[in-house]
Formats: sequence, C-alpha cells, structure tokens
Amino acid sequence: MGNSKSVSLSKDLLEELKLNTKYSEEQLCTGYQTFLRECPSGRISKQQFEAIYVKFFPDADPKAYARHVFRSFDSNSDGMLDFKEYIMALHLTSSGRSIQKLEWAFNLYDVDRNGSITKKEIQEIVESIFNMISKEDQKNLPDDENTPEKRADKIWDSFGKKDNDKLTEEEFIQGVMDNRNILRLVQFGQPQKVQERLKEMKH
Repeated sequence: MGNSKSVSLSKDLLEELKLNTKYSEEQLCTGYQTFLRECPSGRISKQQFEAIYVKFFPDADPKAYARHVFRSFDSNSDGMLDFKEYIMALHLTSSGRSIQKLEWAFNLYDVDRNGSITKKEIQEIVESIFNMISKEDQKNLPDDENTPEKRADKIWDSFGKKDNDKLTEEEFIQGVMDNRNILRLVQFGQPQKVQERLKEMKH
C-alpha cells in the first residue's frame, strides 16, 4: 500500500458509488482510506462482520442476524464484502423508505435467494431479530407482536397471504409502500451501536 494507486478508488467505481449512494466524492475517498486501514485485504469477512455485532451486543445473540445481513449484501456470494458492497450496505441501512432499501429488505428475507419469500423465511429472520432485542424491551412490545411467532404471523397476514403462499419482490415492495405498519414490522434497521461503528469507516 505504499503507492497512491493502492489507496485510490478507480474513477469508474467512484462515479458508480456517487450515482447510487448519498455520499460525496470526498466522503467516499476518505472512507476508502479508512476501510483499507481496518481491512488491509480490501475485504471484510463474514467473521469480521459478525464480530462487529458481537462486540456491541455481548448480552444478546446477534450472529444469526449478522449472517443474514451479510448475505444480503454479499452480491457475488464469495463470503466477503468488498468496498462497493460495504458502502451499499452503509447507504441502504441508513436511508429512508426508498425503493433501494425495500429491495434490500426483500433480499434480507429471501433467505434461499430464489426470488420469493415464504412464511418460513419471514419467521427465520424475525427470530434472528428477536435475538437482538433484550428481554426487557420485548416486554414493551404490543401483545400481538411480542414473540417471533406472533410478529411473523402479523407480517404475513399484512400481505394477505395464506400460510403456503409465496411473496414476490413486487408484492413485497408494493405491500410495504401501501402500508407503513408493514415497514415497521419487517425492518429492524441497523442496531444503533452497530450503525455508529460502521459509520466510523467514513471518518
């Protein structure tokens, strides 16, 4: 990493990220320098990604959720996140109710990556989310969503689907756009401490 080329973003990648994220050229270049300092190989492994969650949630079991989030951003399925995938993860987990974010949410729930979501997949993600919520906070949830089973049922029912039905990406996005309550139910968002940790990459 002694020469300038090793710590510079390619012009094509820089333009692509400026076009598809909310970050400026300066933020992206600075973020890339920091990314390489923390990840000299230029990539984050699944284990490193999980470690971020474990560090900030020592009293919870965040690994399952971290694995699902990692999978949803590992676009080429190579078990690593490169800078592009990382920046897209940062952008999507901190943006509002954009189509991009809803597409990501669909990918998060499409566990087997077959292009549709089943009730079983909803249950799997919701269970991993509940592992991130303290028992105390779970007590404050509404009665009809204070267990993984109840919350998964509520999400599935919101889409008007039968137990054995499947949910396409178009149906998922349209359902969330039409019903703000579904968005609240399906998203956990980045846990605040993890979000702050990831944002450090930009500085």
